[in-house]
Amino acid sequence: MTKRVAIIGAGPSGLAQLRAFQSAAEKGTEIPEIVCFEKQSNWGGLWNYTWRTGVDENGEPVHGSMYRYLWSNGPKEGLEFADYSFEEHFGKQIASYPPRAVLFDYIEGRVLKANVRDWIRFSSVIRWVEYDPDADDFTVTVHNLASDHVYKERFDHVICASGHFSSPNVPEYEGFSTFNGRIVHAHDFRDAREFAGKDVLVVGASYSAEDIGSQCWKYGANSITSCYRSAPMGFAWPDNWEEKQGLVRVDGKTVFFADGSSKDFDAIILCTGYRHYFPFLPDDLRLKTANRLATADLYKGVVWAHNPKLFYLGMQDQWFTFNMFDAQAWWVRDVILGRIALPEDKQVMMADVAEREAREEASDDVKYAIKYQADYVKELVAETDYPSFDIDGACEAFFEWKKHKVEDIMGFRNNSYKSVITGTMAPKHHTPWKEALDDSMEAYLQN
Repeated sequence: MTKRVAIIGAGPSGLAQLRAFQSAAEKGTEIPEIVCFEKQSNWGGLWNYTWRTGVDENGEPVHGSMYRYLWSNGPKEGLEFADYSFEEHFGKQIASYPPRAVLFDYIEGRVLKANVRDWIRFSSVIRWVEYDPDADDFTVTVHNLASDHVYKERFDHVICASGHFSSPNVPEYEGFSTFNGRIVHAHDFRDAREFAGKDVLVVGASYSAEDIGSQCWKYGANSITSCYRSAPMGFAWPDNWEEKQGLVRVDGKTVFFADGSSKDFDAIILCTGYRHYFPFLPDDLRLKTANRLATADLYKGVVWAHNPKLFYLGMQDQWFTFNMFDAQAWWVRDVILGRIALPEDKQVMMADVAEREAREEASDDVKYAIKYQADYVKELVAETDYPSFDIDGACEAFFEWKKHKVEDIMGFRNNSYKSVITGTMAPKHHTPWKEALDDSMEAYLQN
C-alpha cells in the first residue's frame, strides 16, 4: 500500500516540502501520496496578503500578518532558492530588497513550474490530528470550508508547516482598556497611511518594531516613539523618532515610561511577537518552544523526537528563510523515502536537541547566530541532493546588511548584493526606498 503524507500549510515551508517531493518524482523516484491542507483559499502563507484582520470570510482567525507596503527587511540574496534563481523567474537580475508582491510572485513561480497545485486542498482547516499507536498512523480531521464539510483521513506521516508568525502575543498594560486612541498588534497592522500625521508608539525592539515604525515614518507619521524592555534597537533614527525604556501605564492618551517621562499618543502598535500555536495537536504531538534557533524536542530541527513520524518545518527563529525551509524539506523527504535513517533510541535524538541548544547559547553575538544557522543549513544540504550553494556567501550578505543598517537605518534597502546562486550583482533600485511610495510589482520592476 502506498504511504500517505499530510502536509499542514501551503506557505513557504509547506511549498518547499511539495517541491522536494516533486523533485524526487521528476528524477524517477516513486513517492508517497502527498496531500497538503491549506486553510486559506490560495497558497503563500504569510505572503498571501489580505486586507482582513480578526477573522476571515469563513469566521476563521486571519493567518496573515502581511501589510500593504512591506518590503523585504533582509537582502533577497540570503533567501534565494538554489534551484530557482530570481533571474530565472524575472528574466533579469532585480534589486536586493523586493516588496511583498514581488516576493510572492517569486515564491509562486517555482511551485507553478513544479506543477504541484493539484496536491493542495485549499480552504481546508485542520481541526485535529491524533496518532494511533496500534495502526502506527495518524487520523487527521479536516474542515472543508467551501462545502462546510468535516471529514477524517488517515496518514502515515504528518508534516506541520503552519508557521509561527500568525498567533500574536498581546501583552496587557494598565490603562489599555481606556486608551483614547487605536491599539493594534503588528499581526493586524495593514496600512501605514492610517497613521499619517499621528503620534505613534511602537512597543517592542525587534524586526517588526523597526519595520512598522519605519513604514509609519515613511508614510508621514508625525512622530515615532519605540519602547523596549531590555535594550534599545540603537539605530541613528530620524529626528522625529525616539526610543524609551519600559512602558509603565497609560492614562487617557498619555503613556508613562520607566524613566519618568510621558507623552500623548494617537496610536499604540504592539510589536510584541508571536506564539507557537497548534490548536489542532494534542499534548503528545504539540511543539512547545521559545522562538529560538534550536527548537525544543526537534531532532535535526525537524523530527518530533517523541514520535518520529511527525515533522515540523520552519519553526526556528530565522536568519535564513526560504532556502533553509528547502534544506529541511529535502531532508524530511529523504527520511520518509527511507534514504536517511533516524536513530532508534529517543535519547539519542534528545541529546542532539540538547547539543544544538547548548551551542546556540554559547554566544549572543549576531554574527555567531547567523553562522550557527548557516552551519545548520549546510548540515542538512550535505545529506540530500538539494543543490549546493554558497551558504558562506549568503552569510556575507547578511553581515553587509547588518552593517548597512547601522550606517543608515532608513536607507539600507538602497544597497545591492551579489547572488550566491548566479554570481550576478543586483542593480540599484531606481528609486530610494523612502521615496518609493508605490510598492506594486509593476512599479518595482520598471527600468
